[in-house]
Order: sequence, then C-alpha cells, then structure tokens
Amino acid sequence: MKILCIDGGGIRGIFAIAILQEMEAELQRPIGDLFDVVAGTSTGAIIAAAVSLNKRMDELQESYKIYSGKIFKPQAKLGLFKTVYSDRHLRFLLKKAFGKLTLEDIKKPLLIPAVDITHGKPFIHRSNFGHNEGADFSIKVWDAVLSSCSAPVYFPPNNVENRYLSIDGGLWANNPSLVCLTEAIHGFSTDLEDIKILSVGTGLQKIDFTNVNGEHWGVGKWLPFHLPSMRVTPKLLDLALHLSSESVSYHCQLLLKDDYVRINEELGEEIPFDDVNFMDELSDLGRKVYKKRRAEIYKFIEQNT
Repeated sequence: MKILCIDGGGIRGIFAIAILQEMEAELQRPIGDLFDVVAGTSTGAIIAAAVSLNKRMDELQESYKIYSGKIFKPQAKLGLFKTVYSDRHLRFLLKKAFGKLTLEDIKKPLLIPAVDITHGKPFIHRSNFGHNEGADFSIKVWDAVLSSCSAPVYFPPNNVENRYLSIDGGLWANNPSLVCLTEAIHGFSTDLEDIKILSVGTGLQKIDFTNVNGEHWGVGKWLPFHLPSMRVTPKLLDLALHLSSESVSYHCQLLLKDDYVRINEELGEEIPFDDVNFMDELSDLGRKVYKKRRAEIYKFIEQNT
C-alpha cells in the first residue's frame, strides 16, 4: 500500500506543492494516480484533498499565491475577543476549489485529521472508501478541510453543520503519517511490511526562544507582537507543529525503516506559517529539494507501482 502524507504548516505548504508539482510535470501523471491513500493536515489537507481529486498542482500553487495575502491579512482590530485572522477568504477559496463535493463523492481513501473541541477529542475526516461503518460522509469536502486548517488563536473554530466546533488537526497529527499507518493496519488489514509512506514536510524551522536574562516569559514571549505591523508571530504554535511532525517521523522511521521516505529541508531561519513574503523562496526551495531527492523519490515510486 502506497501512501502520501503531507504536513501542516500554513503558507509553508507551498514548499510541498512545489515538490509535487515537479513530480507531476516530470511523470506526466496526476499525483493521485501514484498512491493508494492520501492524507494531509491543515494546509496539507488542502493539498491532499486536491490530490485525491486529481487537481493539477500548478493550479493549486497559483491559488495559494492569489489568496494567501487575503487569507493572512490581520483583522482591523485585535484583542482578547478576536482571532488574528478571519476565515472568510479561506472559506471562499475552499468552497471555490471543492464546490458541493462531499466526503462520499471521493472514492480514493483520503484522511484529514482535525480536533473536535466540542467533545474534546481528536477526529479524522475520512472519504468513502468502504471501511467506516456508521461514518458520516455527508460533510462537504471544504468543511472538512477548513476544520483541519483552523489554527487556534489565528482562525476561529469551524462550526461543522451546527453539530460541533472543529480546529486544526496539527495539534495532534501535524504529520499524518502515524494516522495513515494505523489506518492501513486496522482499516485495510495491511501487514506492516506492505505499507510504504512518502511523507512530505513543509520545511524545518530554526525556532529560537533564547532569552539571556531568563525573564519576561509571558504571552508576548511565546506569541511575539510586532509594531507597527500589528502582527502576532505564531512562534509557540510553530514550535508545537514542528515537534509533532518530527516525533511522528522518528517513530514511523523506526517502524517502517526504508519504507518510510521523509522529504523535508532545513529552512535556515524562522518562517512563520502566516508570512506570505516567503512564498517564492519556499517554491524555489521545494524545486531544489525535489532535484536533490529525485532518485530517492523515483525509487519509491518505481518499487511500489
């Protein structure tokens, strides 16, 4: 079983898109044709849903460039009772991309981690691939993806059909590889040695919390506020996402060994998930990483086709 997993990471998702875009251009095949299961968290959920529907990666990249500046535009007034960003433009983009499609309409296995905060539990949106008795496939694809993208503090929780509130799946599965591993074993009854995962990250940040005086560790240190730009840097959240992804990578590598291929790269600096100024740089880095890891990626594809 071949599985594609895509990390969360906000605007840094364009790094993963660039890698998939290069694969698609060279192979002249939709990325979805190369894998049996696709999973993605947060920004990775957008990419994974697009892959499962055989949408072109160059079109997805263009959508990121068009809409990201609107999505990550701070609300006019920030305060204790407002999120940093409205989800209006993100909602519009997802509705435009996925229309009225429901999870039932997607026949390829698609997994989207989220968090049900109404009931306080992790949650996985699954497409209709025949292994989920009692599951609700009537949820719109855009609704499931928006749930996984709703980073706390930065976006409001997503109200799923007035039944429950849902937020970013990155809080527990920013790298959805372990989710897919358990799904393959328990949902598809696949032996461990038959599971192959290509995991695509969104860049490794160098997140520095150095404080030489060891003082003033309040909210402003964890989530720095900048004037005059009025931006709140998601430093603590970025750190949590990074730790979640890398711990999952470590355990999957131990379990699957050479059958777990992780594609990621050091960014060399802090690139917050909401900083749109780095999009071109991230795209260029994704293309460079693809060229550097091309032989390894092709070996994975060829061995498991």
